[in-house]
Amino acid sequence: MLAAMSRSPGLLVLLLLAASATSAAAQEPPSGAPAPASAPAAAAPAPPDRGVQVETLAAPDAFTTPGRDTGLPTTLWRGASLKTVQAVLPPIATKPLTPAAAALARRVLATGAPGPAGASDPALTGARATALLGQGDAKAAAAILARAPGADRSPELAHAAAESALLAGDDARACAMAEGLTAGRDDVYWLRLRAYCQAIGGHADQAQLTFDLAQAQAKDPVFARLMAAKLAGAGKPGAASLRNGLDYALSHSLGLDLSAAKASPALAAALSGQGPAEPSFDTAAVAPDVAPLVDALMRGQAVSDVILKALAEPAGSTEPKTRARGQAALLLGLALGGPLTAETRSQMAALTLPEGKAPVGRDLALESAGEAGLMGEAAMLALWTCAEAGAAGPAMGDRVRIVRALHLVGLEADARAFALEGLLALK
Repeated sequence: MLAAMSRSPGLLVLLLLAASATSAAAQEPPSGAPAPASAPAAAAPAPPDRGVQVETLAAPDAFTTPGRDTGLPTTLWRGASLKTVQAVLPPIATKPLTPAAAALARRVLATGAPGPAGASDPALTGARATALLGQGDAKAAAAILARAPGADRSPELAHAAAESALLAGDDARACAMAEGLTAGRDDVYWLRLRAYCQAIGGHADQAQLTFDLAQAQAKDPVFARLMAAKLAGAGKPGAASLRNGLDYALSHSLGLDLSAAKASPALAAALSGQGPAEPSFDTAAVAPDVAPLVDALMRGQAVSDVILKALAEPAGSTEPKTRARGQAALLLGLALGGPLTAETRSQMAALTLPEGKAPVGRDLALESAGEAGLMGEAAMLALWTCAEAGAAGPAMGDRVRIVRALHLVGLEADARAFALEGLLALK
């Protein structure tokens, strides 16, 4: 064939042209066919493998969980000293307070707000709940304890939880708390509670042994009298005791007359089935010369200049009792007012009401907290002085300082309650 094409040059040219056209057609995509995909872009380099990232969560705060709605702000503990709070909670739990002081303690401690820096110790949660129990707010304490972790590792938190359960009549929960505790379980409270739990569980021999261990560690005549009757199953246990939740549970299990016993504030609130009452004031016997201020406070009105001028008259009396009463009322009225003017300061400086009984350092700390607007710290410093004073209430000089600090930080209802309490005590 090649020989034939060589003899026919025209045929060779035609064959070469046909081959060229066929090659070009093979390189063009057919009509309607998709265009060939472009080359993929270079992929971004993968981030280096850092492994599993673990973040340490902060321990639960001892004050964040609310006991109830109190109306106080979440900034309650802003700037507060943790050491002050730790110092004040134990006496609040055990000392009797006046109605105004007890109401302040319940309101502040039941508030759910981030606590002072470092307030993550479960023992602090226990101290908070125990103080609420001690001042009669069992429901707020129970609400806080229901969400508190670590009770098995913290004797303080477990103690509060056990007492809360006993006050609620939940012996099973209290006994489970005593059984599950892994720290401090040989302290006398837990020995007594376990003896009671073993007795009601039908383990009399174990209960007797545990009871003997408790008595060897610290004798308690009241608990011994009641527990001995429980173990014997007969006899005369004597009067009921309502000192705490364990006494209440033991007295109740013996069928004793609870109404004849004097109850602590915690027991009284638990037995009533109601929340603690706010302070109430009987103004029927108020002295006439301080009545204008009392009336304004009872009505929620501001302390006017007219009232202060009226109080200045008895404050300058030559009769000692009238002068003392007038000066105390005038200072309480001024403490509830606005910024002190030069004239007001001069008037105050001339008054001869004696200083209170609180240490000077605490007075300065209270004054500083008030001026800085530190609500929680001012409340705790005030309660410190109140706990030391007991049921009689703080001295008038201390009361005036407390009223002023509470007024400055915005605890107005409490400031007025303290003022009314002091005014009604004036003779």
